[in-house]
Amino acid sequence: MRKVVHIIIFNLSMFILLMIGIQNSSDRRKVNFIIGETVNLPVSFIIGTFFISGSLSASLLKIDLDTKN
Repeated sequence: MRKVVHIIIFNLSMFILLMIGIQNSSDRRKVNFIIGETVNLPVSFIIGTFFISGSLSASLLKIDLDTKN
C-alpha cells in the first residue's frame, strides 16, 4: 500500500508541474475520439497527460504482477 501512495504522489506532482509548465503554450489542437472530439488543448498537455497516465498504469501493473509471484 505504501508503494501505491508513493506512485500516486509522484504522478500527481508531475501533473502539477505539467500544469505550471503549459501556461505559455500557444500551439493548440483537438483530440479526435470515436464518439466526438475535445476542445482545443495545448499539445504539451496532451503529450504530458499521456506520459503521466502511462507511467501510473505501468507502475500499478508492475505492483500487481509483483504481488502474484
